[in-house]
Amino acid sequence: MCAIFGIAGADEAAKLAYLGLHALQHRGQEGAGIATTQDAKPYVFKRQGHVGEIFSPDVMRDLPGRSAIGHTRYSTAGGNTALNLQPLVMKSALGWIAVAHNGNLVNAGEVVHRLETEGAIFQSTTDTEVFIHLMARSPHRELVPALTYALSQVQGAYSLLVLNSRQLIAARDPMGFRPLVLGDLRGSPVFASETCAFDLIGARFIREIEPGEMLVVDLDEVSRWESLRPFPKSPHKKCVFEHVYFARPDSNVFGSNVHGVRKALGRRLAKEQPVPGGEVVIPVPDSGVPAAIGFAEESGIPFDMGIIRSHYIGRTFIEPKQSIRDFGVKLKLSPIRSCVEGSRIVVVDDSLVRGTTSKKLIKHFRDAGAREVHLRISAPPTTSPCFYGIDTPTRAELPASSQSIEEIRRYIGADSLGYLSLSGLIEVASASSASGFCHACFSGEYPTAVSNK
Repeated sequence: MCAIFGIAGADEAAKLAYLGLHALQHRGQEGAGIATTQDAKPYVFKRQGHVGEIFSPDVMRDLPGRSAIGHTRYSTAGGNTALNLQPLVMKSALGWIAVAHNGNLVNAGEVVHRLETEGAIFQSTTDTEVFIHLMARSPHRELVPALTYALSQVQGAYSLLVLNSRQLIAARDPMGFRPLVLGDLRGSPVFASETCAFDLIGARFIREIEPGEMLVVDLDEVSRWESLRPFPKSPHKKCVFEHVYFARPDSNVFGSNVHGVRKALGRRLAKEQPVPGGEVVIPVPDSGVPAAIGFAEESGIPFDMGIIRSHYIGRTFIEPKQSIRDFGVKLKLSPIRSCVEGSRIVVVDDSLVRGTTSKKLIKHFRDAGAREVHLRISAPPTTSPCFYGIDTPTRAELPASSQSIEEIRRYIGADSLGYLSLSGLIEVASASSASGFCHACFSGEYPTAVSNK
């Protein structure tokens, strides 16, 4: 999962891109980059680290121009290396092109192999570079037809921003796996993975980029937008995990407010998996908070923030000797003894993937004096890996792929364990959005052909 942001025809475009990426930092913390254009030339800076660490005033001065695209990286394909940071910039017969991509291509390996046999040399291991090489090998010498040619040969998830000296193009795959939205900032078109980026810079949300749409902006006259739909319509398969966990609660994603959807998931969870005699509902912060609020509202059990989450964990830290057990979870999440001691607690989290964190957290609750610990998950069991842009583990690392709920309960040490049903999740997510969702990580039903399932 990554974030992309773009703006055309605005003063201090790089600074606006910086702010947009800052709002989208939750979608990728491994590195970030911004590319701009001025006087038909490209300018780019990217580095590993957080947005606030990378873009100093000196760096921003070296990113001139009134149009920019930016990217924050969370590696799901290719690994966390500096060569994989985006935007990627190429020079070819098309001139220079900068590309920022959110999503994963399921046929990237096949396309890379074919291109390499034809003589292509890849500089990175990210599937984003596939777009670059396909455009460079296109028979067309204009950006829009070259990009159309490239997109016609890939399969999977992409929300894409492409910038050159004359145009900024936003494109979304025909199934619409990953979000991409269009806004307006005082006459300048703005693009972002989530609407929270618009809120920070004061842009007005207009609409989503539709699945299968290419929206082309002329940098010489940014009010001239051209909407193209070069591919046949496809069933929509929007990633339901955006609502469960990944998107920021203040964003509107796929037509719904994320916080509102998560509260509704919690209310549905309380109906499906009640805890009779529960005395306090406690969220696993931060992503479990809205669902816990909804669970408490529906069940009538009091809500309390019974865990303190540290917001000061850096990318590296000094660990003590092994004699201090469970250091990592304690560093991040610490139960409040006065909230849990002697109580039958209901702990609400958004998902349970490997189960190791849940196991350690439940032990911490018991050490803090909890009489009973009942875990409720506002999503179905995660049974299958994602191939569309979320870094879920392999099937062998997912307990729910081979173990019963009772076996997982015994492993994590909870007094009871309850998940939201898949039908409940889809019904809640669909309440404000009529078109379909991808739920392969919960159901194993992949919308496209994938290998190594």
